[in-house]
Amino acid sequence: MEVLSLLSDGIWLSLQPLNLALIVIGVTVGLFIGAMPGLGSVNGVAILLPITFLVPPASAIIFLAAIYYGAMYGGAISSITLGIPGASTAVATTFDGRPMALKGRASLALTTAAVASFVGGTVATVFFTLFAPILATTALSFGPPEIFALMLLAFATFVGLGGDDIPKTIFSICLGLTLAAVGFDTISGAPRLVLFDIEGFMRGIGFIVLAIGVYGIGEMLWTIEQTRGEITTTNPKMTVKGMVADTKEATKAGWRGTMIGSFLGFFVGILPAAGATPGSLMSYGVAKMMSKKPEEFGNGCVDGVAAPEAANNSASTGAMLPMLTLGIPGSPTTAILLGGMVIWGLVPGPRLFVQETEFVWGLIGSFYVSNVAALVINLAFIPVFIWMLRMPFTVLAPLIFVLSIIGCYAASRSMHDLWLILIFGGAAFVMRKFDYPLAPAVLAIVLGPIAEPTLRQSLLLSSGDPMIFLTRPIAGPITVIAIILILLPGLKYLRRKRSV
Repeated sequence: MEVLSLLSDGIWLSLQPLNLALIVIGVTVGLFIGAMPGLGSVNGVAILLPITFLVPPASAIIFLAAIYYGAMYGGAISSITLGIPGASTAVATTFDGRPMALKGRASLALTTAAVASFVGGTVATVFFTLFAPILATTALSFGPPEIFALMLLAFATFVGLGGDDIPKTIFSICLGLTLAAVGFDTISGAPRLVLFDIEGFMRGIGFIVLAIGVYGIGEMLWTIEQTRGEITTTNPKMTVKGMVADTKEATKAGWRGTMIGSFLGFFVGILPAAGATPGSLMSYGVAKMMSKKPEEFGNGCVDGVAAPEAANNSASTGAMLPMLTLGIPGSPTTAILLGGMVIWGLVPGPRLFVQETEFVWGLIGSFYVSNVAALVINLAFIPVFIWMLRMPFTVLAPLIFVLSIIGCYAASRSMHDLWLILIFGGAAFVMRKFDYPLAPAVLAIVLGPIAEPTLRQSLLLSSGDPMIFLTRPIAGPITVIAIILILLPGLKYLRRKRSV
């Protein structure tokens, strides 16, 4: 009963005129920040952090958390309408969201993303409210072996994303891991794979550069080649009755993916250094494996949009948990929020719940209010996003190209990266012509920088003994499941070859 009393006080605090206004503004700003390729929640929160010094600390964290929530919703917009992930958290949404838009079902895709995001955020907030101390302690028991086992499981879940051609899928994964290794070695500090000693490669290859190149430039080239230069446009219809029907269909057809993303995303999100991206990728892979019609994934499946969108919103709430209870940020965005809390004179940790009760429960209460506000604002703006798809592709293609260039340059301020997105766009077009899957390569470059250091740290802990991944009580079962999932497509492939 005490928790309910504190929660009601927190919700009442978040409904105060100042805080409610900040939630609405924060969610709206975050929505458009998330939709802009190259920005994302990290940049949005970092840019707007100085503004929060004009308001009390509780209002400041509510405002920044609302931006975080809005950006998680917004990442799906550019993924669906333009085929360009606004951030790494929305890359899995592109796989089915963009095909749905091309089939004239962008309204259903955007509605599915909004509903799944709302459910994922709500489920995660309820878990946060009820089990914060217990879950924080569990997350703290995850060391490098457990994190690597989880990354291995993530790789296992998307081995099947490339279809039935296992060799091409493995090649795509290896290509992504190779690109992820470019730059300085995280342990020895030595430069690796620096082509012709070009200085730009010293910084490594960022995900935004690869994603915009592959899904922005590459997708544009592929569409131009498919249409042979003809003027094309999708003609999505948008009515109030249609939106109600889309909401019903999104709920009915996407419930399985929504539930998978809501639960899996939260538990991945609470792990330090994991964040929403691995959660969304794993949720997509698990949803595909558990689907009765896995062949529909990648061709415009509702579950394929619901799973990653529920997961990235659930994980964004989960990432707040270790930040507040342990002082350990669960994602890059929460690291910035942690810095803000320190500046405001607040010390994250277990005592924060006792010493700053109003602050903590005001923040938790704002999660519920921000979720509702984000759902309403997102649905209200869907007609605007649909309008973009009514433009002829002869207008949309230059727009995609310009947004890709601006998004890349805004993120890195480097001409080197601009040349790279053009190269990756051309390479993605060629790979697609030869039926090589692109998704595994993009996902590998996201997870590679997390998997490699945890693998090497684990082997240093065990003096080079790989059995550490099987003998530890948490890492062992996760590793065994991952190995089974990795071998499963190969066994199916061999069985099919024998039966022919």
